[in-house]
Amino acid sequence: MRAQALRGGRNAICGSCPYRSRRCPQSALRRGLATHTKPQYHHVDIASRTPPYHKLTNKLKEVRRVLGSSRQLTLAEKILYSHLDHPEDSLLSGTNNGKEIRGNANLKLKPDRVAMQDASAQMALLQFMSCGLPSTAVPASIHCDHMIVGEKGADTDLPNSIAGNKEVFDFLGSAAKKYGIEFWPPGAGIIHQSVLENYSAPGLMMLGTDSHTPNAGGLGAIAIGVGGADAVDALVDAPWELKAPRILGVKLVGELNGWTSPKDVILNLAGQLTVRGGTGFIIEYFGPGVQSLSCTGMATICNMGAEVGATTSLFPFSPAHIPYLRATHRGLIAQAAQDVASEPIERNLLRADPEAVYDKVIAIDLSTLEPHINGPFTPDLSTPLSRFKSLVEEKDWPRTFGAGLIGSCTNSSYQDMTRSEELVKQATAAGLKPKADFLITPGSEQIRATLERDQTLDTFASAGGTVLANACGPCIGQWKRTDGPKKGEPNAIFTSFNRNFPGRNDGNRATMNFLASPELITAMSYAGSTTFNPITDSITTPSGEQFTFSPPKGSDLPSTGFAEGNPDFLPAPGIPDPSVEVIIDPNSTRLAKLDPFAVFPNSELASLRVLYKVKGQCTTDTISAAGPWLKYKGHLPNISENTLIGAVNAETNEVNVAYDVDGTKSGIPELAKRWKEMGQEWLIVAEHNYGEGSAREHAALQPRYLGGRIILAKSFARIHETNLKKQGIVPLVFANESDYDLFHSCDEVSTRGLLDTLRNGGKGEVELVIKKGDKEVVVKTKHTLSEDQSAFILAGSALNVLAIRAREELEEITRSAELTD
Repeated sequence: MRAQALRGGRNAICGSCPYRSRRCPQSALRRGLATHTKPQYHHVDIASRTPPYHKLTNKLKEVRRVLGSSRQLTLAEKILYSHLDHPEDSLLSGTNNGKEIRGNANLKLKPDRVAMQDASAQMALLQFMSCGLPSTAVPASIHCDHMIVGEKGADTDLPNSIAGNKEVFDFLGSAAKKYGIEFWPPGAGIIHQSVLENYSAPGLMMLGTDSHTPNAGGLGAIAIGVGGADAVDALVDAPWELKAPRILGVKLVGELNGWTSPKDVILNLAGQLTVRGGTGFIIEYFGPGVQSLSCTGMATICNMGAEVGATTSLFPFSPAHIPYLRATHRGLIAQAAQDVASEPIERNLLRADPEAVYDKVIAIDLSTLEPHINGPFTPDLSTPLSRFKSLVEEKDWPRTFGAGLIGSCTNSSYQDMTRSEELVKQATAAGLKPKADFLITPGSEQIRATLERDQTLDTFASAGGTVLANACGPCIGQWKRTDGPKKGEPNAIFTSFNRNFPGRNDGNRATMNFLASPELITAMSYAGSTTFNPITDSITTPSGEQFTFSPPKGSDLPSTGFAEGNPDFLPAPGIPDPSVEVIIDPNSTRLAKLDPFAVFPNSELASLRVLYKVKGQCTTDTISAAGPWLKYKGHLPNISENTLIGAVNAETNEVNVAYDVDGTKSGIPELAKRWKEMGQEWLIVAEHNYGEGSAREHAALQPRYLGGRIILAKSFARIHETNLKKQGIVPLVFANESDYDLFHSCDEVSTRGLLDTLRNGGKGEVELVIKKGDKEVVVKTKHTLSEDQSAFILAGSALNVLAIRAREELEEITRSAELTD
């Protein structure tokens, strides 16, 4: 088994470290430098991290006036509607005078905060810079977590990744300084864990450029994953539009016990809902079982709500929130939230009204819930542990697995790690070592330093575990796997991650990633067997005895508080400095300023061609792969070289093989580029849930850049459908799904009614006309275009609209100043 010790390799790396001109984050990897004081927390602006409770409760009062005092609201509705720019306009337009808001109203919202990870922040900032504003309108943060490769361990991987991505980190750091954005350097932690520890709070509304932003809902926030263009709305103080979600209530009763963990709640729910079942819904948890969950456990559940397509997920204000806020140096926020939560119900922002009605309710009994394993290849294939062995045998899945990976943004809390540690101690005492590679990803420097102080990392290292950097790493494909399987060779891994699409983790589409809780993975790693059940099965020790695990135990929070680690991982204050020059090398292959997309023509779209007819699942990973491609996130022409390379051809079953009109065979990006050079615009035809997965707006930007105009699908994932509209691509849905069979690659297609629909603010029907020789075939479609979204498409993109508005506002400010003078 390949296993790396925790320590080593520290003295050979700092000489070439790109951060040597300033305080070096690599020094945080020298374990002795972890500190237990609060060196910089007194500089934190707690006010900017506290939701504007007074403003929100007043807005809730206005909402009550608009809807009537007898209207019963869910928690999600209270928080959402209290962030409306103009409640009356949003709640009464097109909603039967407020009686049918859910699924109908276009909510114009003003979020409190924006968070961006390094891969998506590049394009978000390039778009923001195009607007010409001096600073962001709301507090914002950047978290460098996606571009750090996991291979040999943190000591080696972090400095190598810093050196390899210096250009991008310099760009992000300089832009953060210029525009007043808090910048968390590489190694500081994964965005969602850092947000939970620093920014999330009950009643907050936040946008994040990552689909797992709802992780913050574990602390009672409405946190929604979006593309960069959506984030720019908030950054420039433009209202952000959201179709009013329906509300799915999940009632929790009982209490978790034994091997069952919070992860099993969402693994079970994913099996009930499927990857499309939460689309258009906010998942709101309630019931007596909520009281038994830790804050970080609630975050784990909310994190994976993205896997069922939900807009977001959240928990009500809970007693567990108070100690967590205090432990993470936010006692003042805890007190403010307690004050709001104790208000009479009509003013209570943090609790649902007693007779609030959900569109659907699912009940889960925590007391009888069994550990689950989900996968492979999709996060909604959910199997109770007791039935997993028989399923492995039935499906002839691999009987052994090569790696067990715990941690990530989903499961790297102190509770997760100490429960796993307790199992490692049991096995070590019996003389056992893991039979599968065992890799651990701390979610943040705060978690890492605390685990080091409490000797949890030593426990993992002594067992042969590899502690990776505080970053996404293998979860998003940043994993240089060295344990043996060849490309295309079926094999298995177990992870505590949130997503397991083919090829996502190691680039091998044959790798079967099974999702489970960290403690279950830890125990199974000692057997190295996919059929091992740690509740019932035993392992033979070196002395020949039979060893059986006892149920794991852990601690919600460290008894002596969190250790903060190296202060170099803390962000600088978010104070704009207009004198800073944003660093972009004009000859860069990784960063390129954006050129505006062309406006919509003054006509219907005529003579489009079908570039590709996609078969089956088409995720944002399929459309814009991650892994090694992450280095081009800030360079649209270069990253467009990976467009749809994971898509299966519905006519030939080939992957990334497209055919031109004359039969010429090529990859999809090559054909798209060839057509772009010819001025031939195109459309994609696809099946259900097109664009499921991450909030990756490149999956919309790249097709638009290469000449894509329309995506026609049986259904769309929420975030991706919005991203398409923001970039000027028209998403259409088959009125009759069987019409999918009418389309073939290279078919010539024109629109009918699209121009009028856009000019009428989304009111109207759109048909597609396929030219079949001398005949025409008319295909009816459906759409969800709003007035604002129609304006985006007519202007060429949402960014074009924002840039025009920003210029007009700056001109008005200049005129006013001149008149004053």
